[in-house]
Amino acid sequence: MSPAADDALRDEVRLLGGILGDVIREEGGQALFDHVEAVRQASIAYHRDPASHPAKRLERLLGELSVEQAAGLAHGFALFSLLANIAEDRATRRRAQDQAEAGARADTPEGALKRLADQGVDREAVRALLDEALVSPVLTAHPSEVRRKSVIDRIAAISDLLDACDRAGDACTPAAVSEPLRRQIVILWATRLVRSQGLVVQDEIDTVVSFLERIFLHVAPRQLAAWRRLLEAPGLQPFLRVGTWVGGDRDGNPNVDATVLAAAFRSQARAVLAFYLDEVHALGAELSLAAELAAVSPELAALADAAHDPSPHRADEPYRRALTGIYARLAATHEALAEAPPPRRPSVSGEAYAGPDAFEADLKVLHDSLVSHHGGVFAQDRLTDLITAVEIFGFHMATLDLRQNSDVHERVVGDLLKVAGVCPDYSGLDEEGRLAVLAGELRSARPLFSPYADYAPETLKERAILQAAAAALAAFGPQAIRTHIVSKTDAASDLLEVYLLLKEVGLYRPEDPAACPVQAAPLFETIEDLRAARPTLERLLQEPAALAVAQARGVQEVMIGYSDSNKDGSYLTSGWELHEASRALVGVTQSHGLKLQLFHGRGGTVGRGGGSAFAGVLAQPEGTVQGRIRTTEQGEVIANKYGEPEIALRNLDALTCGAVLASLGHGRDQEYTAEHGALLSDLSSASMAAYRKLVYETEGFVDYYRAATPIAEIADLKIGSRPSSRTASTRIEDLRAIPWVFSWSQSRVMLPGWFGFGSAVQGRDMAELKAMAEAWPFFKTLVQNMEMVMAKADMTIARRYSTLVEDASLAARIYGEIKAEWERTHAAVLAITGHDHLLGGQPELHRLIRLRMPYVEPLNHVQIELIRRRRSGDEDPRVREGILLAINGVAAGLRNSG
Repeated sequence: MSPAADDALRDEVRLLGGILGDVIREEGGQALFDHVEAVRQASIAYHRDPASHPAKRLERLLGELSVEQAAGLAHGFALFSLLANIAEDRATRRRAQDQAEAGARADTPEGALKRLADQGVDREAVRALLDEALVSPVLTAHPSEVRRKSVIDRIAAISDLLDACDRAGDACTPAAVSEPLRRQIVILWATRLVRSQGLVVQDEIDTVVSFLERIFLHVAPRQLAAWRRLLEAPGLQPFLRVGTWVGGDRDGNPNVDATVLAAAFRSQARAVLAFYLDEVHALGAELSLAAELAAVSPELAALADAAHDPSPHRADEPYRRALTGIYARLAATHEALAEAPPPRRPSVSGEAYAGPDAFEADLKVLHDSLVSHHGGVFAQDRLTDLITAVEIFGFHMATLDLRQNSDVHERVVGDLLKVAGVCPDYSGLDEEGRLAVLAGELRSARPLFSPYADYAPETLKERAILQAAAAALAAFGPQAIRTHIVSKTDAASDLLEVYLLLKEVGLYRPEDPAACPVQAAPLFETIEDLRAARPTLERLLQEPAALAVAQARGVQEVMIGYSDSNKDGSYLTSGWELHEASRALVGVTQSHGLKLQLFHGRGGTVGRGGGSAFAGVLAQPEGTVQGRIRTTEQGEVIANKYGEPEIALRNLDALTCGAVLASLGHGRDQEYTAEHGALLSDLSSASMAAYRKLVYETEGFVDYYRAATPIAEIADLKIGSRPSSRTASTRIEDLRAIPWVFSWSQSRVMLPGWFGFGSAVQGRDMAELKAMAEAWPFFKTLVQNMEMVMAKADMTIARRYSTLVEDASLAARIYGEIKAEWERTHAAVLAITGHDHLLGGQPELHRLIRLRMPYVEPLNHVQIELIRRRRSGDEDPRVREGILLAINGVAAGLRNSG
């Protein structure tokens, strides 16, 4: 970031902060404003020197706060964080645009093509790759988004005002924009930042659909059109397929059932068809060409006549008559698929489209007639964009993944087999015994289920969900559901069980297994599962059923989990085991003539696979991308990456460019792995040992963790429909990875993103590690991401959280171990990077984080004070609200908290 850009960012933060300060005075009173300023100054002093006299004033200030003042402080500082984020996002966007125009970014289409050209890769190779490619961001409901949609909408409104001011140039001054900004900030001040009611799955569906209709429906066609122009390939197939888990992911979520799955598709269909109806209506208003003045193709004339439009005003306007008929058919489709009347009634009746291909064909009749008679002025217009949208989104809008835990499948299959008299104790069989039973049933056309028998409620629920999936595929086509992910996969039978259940609802047919529209995909999550991934997949592809489905697609999808492997074995170990599992899996698929399609279960934080998606894709081992990549997008990351059209377009292009460069570029991962793999394996083992010694083997660690982080309070945050723990157990093993990471982020330890690395590299040859970090993209990305998360950590604030532990000796002992490892890791990272402070090689990111922290740290201090009060028995609901506001603000300030 240039000094001028840095100044512009600071000026914008001051502008927004100044307006907020005025609003706090006017709406909350001078006393609250004075408390905000006093705590902010004391927090800065505490950060500089906790033992100084000004810093000690912080404890007194916090202790003297009334409950109402504390909640007001949390609310105010949370808003400061949100407004600073707006300024930062705009600065980042301006910088990215400047760099793109200068040709300095490889994560833009132009930059990626230039890099490939420099390596001797021509555009024909890129065209061929993208014609067979799949780039799929998958929106999930994993709960780490703490902002309400109302808050996100206000943030967008403020950003829009500032963007409009930028476009106006010198005509717009800070004074001119301050009043409309003040209005939005007053609304934001008076808006509840935290939810008063818990979310249900339909809320999560609505949130995802809002991003799909507001952002993706507009941006995805723009992206595809741009790549088509750049590659001079108007027939380039859509490679972007947006996915979602919401409504199909029932792993640990008892609230997802057949009714919810059907509702998800109705909600998606309602949104996408309403968009198409609006576009067709707008085209009808625009295409007023008269028959006497403009010739038309015979196909267009036939389409116009088929509409039977009685209006005399459109009698000589064939395009409008054709669009009247198209609108009527689309309205009937809305009635059928969305199970609701269209927003605007048609003027004539029409038969519902059998599928999106028929709708697309009608639109192409219009397009071809216009282009053939009027030339290129109609080659790229609103109609073209609509056709492109239909190609990408169909009538389903987003591909919905199914997901369930392998333990559930085992119980359901066991129940079906027992009731049918096939096998009395399926769970008691060994793996080969299970595979033999499953393979036999997959060869038989006889169903297991009988409507006259009694089954466990779980069996009936799972069957109903798959019946709903079959109905959705029949209604929306093969893109509606492509994959059934199996959590906790540790054996090939876990996948065959899915095919057997699909057979029960008619989706898998023994006489034609290749026609099965849904592929069972393993999810390898723990370190042990990742290490067993290769033999598990090898055994699966020996089964004719699974191999036939994979051969029909040409790919076998495998999902790999970042968060659970991290929670299981440390950040370094997780990264290395994911790398090695990916290499092993591509060898398995290649031996069967298949491509590997990896689905990366990434989260927002480094501990859950976060960091730059572009760098992460480039760091993948050779042969593991092959033009196909899927990755989860969840929590606050969805709004951060896809909240605005231009930011969304940049992120979609970055993911696409990463896939293209990783597939066609000249990588050297195999060479570096051969040279340094043995060392990485040793470091990984040492890191895992240090991590597990603390987390799983240290007496009292669970008690420390539950007291020194806001994990208990996070459960009150109402940010998801799914329980935070898989069972009622308090064990770390049973806690979901998201709240595990989220709670460590809140307490500013960030432990999952770095712990174990310092112990692993202690005493090693730092020169070799430094060389690895400079040359090997995998290791470079690993160190950079760790460095970023460490820059957001603060051991001084973490020590204050440790005072929440009642047992002072336990607190001192475990905090001491964490702090010692922090110092080892901090020293190691600086030795490897060669800098004198964290992010020394990323000055822009360093400045952005430092700009944010003065608004985040006071929230940590307020949060600690209120948690202390609540755990001491203060049941005042305003204490709880203040804690949740502080959690909200810290998450907003850190940005990648879950």
